[in-house]
Amino acid sequence: MSDSPIRPVAQPAIRLTTMAHGGGCASKIPPGELEEVVSTLAGQQYEQVIVGLEDGDDAAAVRIGENGQIAVLSTADFFTPVVDDAFDWGRIAAANALSDIYAMGGDPVVAINLVGWPRSVLPYELLQEVLAGGLAIAKEAGVPVIGGHSVDDPEPKYGMAVTGTAHPDRLLRNDAAEAGLPITLTKPLGVGLLNNRHKSTGEVSSAAIETMTQLNRDASKAALAAGAKAATDVTGFGLLGHLFKMGRASGVGMVIDRAAVPLVEGAAEALRDGYVSGGTRRNLDWVREDVRAGAGIGEEDLLLLADAQTSGGLLVIGEVPGYPIIGETVEGSGIDVR
Repeated sequence: MSDSPIRPVAQPAIRLTTMAHGGGCASKIPPGELEEVVSTLAGQQYEQVIVGLEDGDDAAAVRIGENGQIAVLSTADFFTPVVDDAFDWGRIAAANALSDIYAMGGDPVVAINLVGWPRSVLPYELLQEVLAGGLAIAKEAGVPVIGGHSVDDPEPKYGMAVTGTAHPDRLLRNDAAEAGLPITLTKPLGVGLLNNRHKSTGEVSSAAIETMTQLNRDASKAALAAGAKAATDVTGFGLLGHLFKMGRASGVGMVIDRAAVPLVEGAAEALRDGYVSGGTRRNLDWVREDVRAGAGIGEEDLLLLADAQTSGGLLVIGEVPGYPIIGETVEGSGIDVR
């Protein structure tokens, strides 16, 4: 008997990616604009809050219980179609939402669906397939999906709000990086390029889908076992954007070995052919003043490192056995790419 997820209905002849202005995490509000908007929420002071808005961590962490030995993690993530296959879109969106909990060093406990659906344009059978894809990944993670919220929306959107738990003293945070440590990346880069090619041409990348549907659970547990204290996941702001946020929050600089950064099969060709999203270009513009390119590092290299990922891997400060080291933290600030 196969372990492959079972699709409930046949796919209608429609390209979901053509119904959205952007796809996946590349459709996020640009990081600089987003920081300005959420600044209105700054200044909240609650004793039980361990991790809040200050450093752009992947999930909020709140201490509960009489002894305060449990941290409840809370996050939400949703986006427009990143692929045309509804079932795969559901799988990718669920893996991406669960990743926020893993990126904090936690275990997801429960999820609820978040849906925007053009009910007069797309059949509900297609939405059932999206939800089935999300459920398949949640089952793989051992997480019940109980309820959710939906709105009639001209653009299809799907994701999850996820609640998890962690030990308050073993959180993986943006502000805990120290100088002199290796930097580990647990998934290859380039899915943004391949997704943009898919949106433009309809060409499906099985390698990109496999990467995006892979849970970050094992990588998170390996990072904790290795004693890591700082981590984030690489999503819509690209590797450079997430490196910048960690370095700024922790007060350290980053050195990246471009040749050591792994790529998804086909990503280099998609870059060569110009399938760079607007979100990726905005990512690079945001960090450009803080990035120092070494000899032989060109614009295409920087665009690749700024590629807007969807359901990317973990970026861990420290060595995680079994995963590639792509650089190191140093005293100072900014990012050197060599």
